[in-house]
Amino acid sequence: MSLLDELKAKISGLDKRIVFPEGEDIRIIEAASRLANEGIIKPVLLGNPQAIQNNADNFDISKIEIIDIENYPQADFEEMLDSLEERRNGKNTREDLAGWLKDPNYFGTMLVYMDKADGMVSGAAHATGDTVRPALQIIKTQEGMRRISGSFLMQKGDTRYIFADCAINIELDAQGMLEVAKQSVITAKQFNIDPKVAFLSFSTKGSAKGEMVSKVQEAAEMAKTELDVPSDGELQFDAALVQEVADKKAPGSDVAGQANVFVFPELQSGNIGYKIAQRLGGFEAFGPLLQGLAKPVSDLSRGCVAEDVYNVAIINAIQSL
Repeated sequence: MSLLDELKAKISGLDKRIVFPEGEDIRIIEAASRLANEGIIKPVLLGNPQAIQNNADNFDISKIEIIDIENYPQADFEEMLDSLEERRNGKNTREDLAGWLKDPNYFGTMLVYMDKADGMVSGAAHATGDTVRPALQIIKTQEGMRRISGSFLMQKGDTRYIFADCAINIELDAQGMLEVAKQSVITAKQFNIDPKVAFLSFSTKGSAKGEMVSKVQEAAEMAKTELDVPSDGELQFDAALVQEVADKKAPGSDVAGQANVFVFPELQSGNIGYKIAQRLGGFEAFGPLLQGLAKPVSDLSRGCVAEDVYNVAIINAIQSL
């Protein structure tokens, strides 16, 4: 069974409602049509109904719910505005918040926050900040988390890894790396990966010194008591992945040589690393998967195609379980 088949089986029959703020985009329409007609999820498109219909071409959208923000029932709009005003706790005027709700990303985020949708997928026509900002302002982070992060599910054949953080945090301290590890463990389990966490560095077990190494060592030490899965560090990537190297560089480690969740020390190496695996290693890269939010919001690439939207929507539904 392929990864997507596994994921679809997990959400089959659960009627997960996923909202798409960019409902007039033909890539979104194509993916939503497929999802709806396969009965995998219940897509909710935000946009002008006539514009959506005009862009639908030969796609069957009869099973798709469409919400026109401009003509949203006034009583429902006031209910949403009340909820947003309470959530913002006096930080913004009611008039300003009413303006926020005319933005489809804010409107879609509120549907998720109010449990009128199970998740949101955006970013086909918006920058990452436009998707993430409403989520951080309204949905916010999971209890005990100070930040969110972005992971990638890397798959090639039956092999699956989680790489993080590859999308959000430019710099991470030791506590930040630990949070990314905790979030990545949750993500790994969602994809039927039995997590073994490697905290990555250019050093293995003290082979090099310096501040960049020390923070990884500190994160790995904290993880021993705060993670409920095997973890180790600091490890170079080859020591984390290849058993023969692990035997030489980190003998006795229960993670080295068999890691499948890789926590990078900062964004630059994580982003470069996943792209090397994708472009040179032939791995499929699913993501970025936003981790650490109290409810699921997914960010698409503006260069995405309908197949990407389809895949991310399924993953978003999985994150809502």
